[in-house]
Amino acid sequence: MKLPSEFVEKMKGILQEEAHRFFATYEEEKASGLRFNPLKIDRNTFLDIVPFALSPVPFCPTGFYYDAHEQPGKHPYHAAGLYYIQEPSAMFVAETLQPNPGEKVLDLCAAPGGKTTQLAAMMKNSGFLLANEIHPKRVKALSENIERLGITNTLVTNETPEKLASRFEGFFDKILVDAPCSGEGMFRKDDEAIRYWSEEHVQQCARQQQHILECAYRMLKEGGILVYSTCTFSPEENEQTIEAFLQKHDDIVLVPIEKAAGIQSGKREWTNTGLETIERTARLWPHHLQGEGHFVAKMKKIGPSPVWKGRYASSNVSKQALRDYRNFEKATLQIEITKTMYAFQHHLFALPEDCPSFDGLKVVRAGLHLGELKKQRFEPNHALALALQRHDVQQSLDIKSDHIECMKYLRGETLSTGEDRGWLLITVDGYPLGWGKEVKGTVKNFYPKGLRINM
Repeated sequence: MKLPSEFVEKMKGILQEEAHRFFATYEEEKASGLRFNPLKIDRNTFLDIVPFALSPVPFCPTGFYYDAHEQPGKHPYHAAGLYYIQEPSAMFVAETLQPNPGEKVLDLCAAPGGKTTQLAAMMKNSGFLLANEIHPKRVKALSENIERLGITNTLVTNETPEKLASRFEGFFDKILVDAPCSGEGMFRKDDEAIRYWSEEHVQQCARQQQHILECAYRMLKEGGILVYSTCTFSPEENEQTIEAFLQKHDDIVLVPIEKAAGIQSGKREWTNTGLETIERTARLWPHHLQGEGHFVAKMKKIGPSPVWKGRYASSNVSKQALRDYRNFEKATLQIEITKTMYAFQHHLFALPEDCPSFDGLKVVRAGLHLGELKKQRFEPNHALALALQRHDVQQSLDIKSDHIECMKYLRGETLSTGEDRGWLLITVDGYPLGWGKEVKGTVKNFYPKGLRINM
């Protein structure tokens, strides 16, 4: 692997006698990881049914390493949202924030959704989670991953940090800033990060990180927790960014992060002022653990915040539209969805609890996408299928993960059953995969065209 010469010299200078061990990792295979999704499956059941050899990630209770030759992204369990494929070191970030059910949480730079989906699972799909991504192309992947993992408590937006800061002053209990960075920690898995790297890019990222942190600060409640992370090694974007932020805000203090399994402390000698408390931050190095490079800082706001003066969202759904949905619900489901309903034209959503008004914001997904209102009928969305459990519906059709019928469904083909039951939840080994509509012995396939596999 050809590393930028400036980067090599810089790392030799800061790592000194550790440098040879660090550079040796670039000749090794990167670690591959996945997290099981506790919203859909428990740990023991997951380990019983998953057909891959796994070993635990020591700093993430839901995380596992898998062998590089395995292809978990191609298994039907991935399509069913039973797990999320994620770089192992990245799993430590959400574990550091530790949101609780019922809290108001912000993931400010959220795509592609690894940390968002981890936060939502910790929140047990309750409370309110705002997942924001400024880049329009990346926000689509974020929204799709939230759908696949059956997440219902999340509003997905495509906004600037400053626009959100102007709307949500003092609103959030916990905020995650997984900041855009120079990506040095991803060189082993991303050639583009190597091509992009320059010392000027590092400085540019550091300036942007300061701006994003200032926006996050405005949105944090008194007593709230802010976690900042990067996937880079540069002190300018890590220790020095946090040092500068603390110097601006005497009501922000660093909270010690527990370190085990090879996780190291931040270095006071890499700050500009020799800040001792910077050792409360955490660094994940590829020569100390199985994973790529990450930096994590956990901070608490101990001073007063402005009281949030915004409004909460209310329903805008017509009586007829609600009636059409309830008719579908009564005929198809075993449960009643009681959350606030909201319509975007003909599309119906169930909003997260305590959802603030999002008027004027670019909203990509407003909680759970229930489906589309058509002429005097309701057609369920794929997201609703993935947010249910088998016992939540009146009729289902289970197919085995290793059976040809499963591949036929994922390709978008019809299935033959000989029955006539209407809407069916299609499940794989008991776990929801999507919708089908059974008419006169044939199941019409409603698996989304954009997700279908070509084989």
